[in-house]
Amino acid sequence: MKLFRTVLVTLALCGGVAEGPAAQAPPKMITLQMPATPDPARVTLDPKTTALIVLDYVEDICNNQVSCKTKMLPAMTPFMARVRKAGLTVAYGTRAQNQTKWLKEVAPAPGDIRITNTAQDRFYDTDLDKELKAKGIKTLIMVGWKISGSVTYTSVGAMAHDYTVVIPMDTTSAGSDYETTIGFYNVLNSGNANLANQPLKPNAVTLTRTDMITFQ
Repeated sequence: MKLFRTVLVTLALCGGVAEGPAAQAPPKMITLQMPATPDPARVTLDPKTTALIVLDYVEDICNNQVSCKTKMLPAMTPFMARVRKAGLTVAYGTRAQNQTKWLKEVAPAPGDIRITNTAQDRFYDTDLDKELKAKGIKTLIMVGWKISGSVTYTSVGAMAHDYTVVIPMDTTSAGSDYETTIGFYNVLNSGNANLANQPLKPNAVTLTRTDMITFQ
């Protein structure tokens, strides 16, 4: 595993708008080094206190995102079957216009929690926390589109409500490798930061993979 990942960043020039030939100059680029994404960790979870949170596995998004159909869904489909067999609580969150457009491979079943959100954080102005706490849930497996958007914000909301979060890296992505990498870094560095990816660190995010999750 590489120790660092190289990231190129555009450096904006300060001090007003340039005039003359300088106005045509392209923005300067600087090269930064950031820690590489850690290896996924193995985790063992209790089905009675664990819930799966499914975000935006919907037609309008996944039909326009190659990684959703070619990477996320192939990992998520067999994992969903394992989740159902283990009897986990499952919760779904998307906007109103997408509630009837869930991908059939991972669509809601009768009795699942369904949240209609107006913000990327599915805990914001919804009853998600209330419904999860009523079922004794303490740990959340979070999957969906996208790691740098709804997954990040909902994981922060989850930690603020005292949940421990597990994110299978093969069930989420973003529009580019750069954005995906930044997303994984941000979730590990949020809340009770876990940049070493310690398995199941309380009130933090653990990065894992679907084939590295065991239900006890």
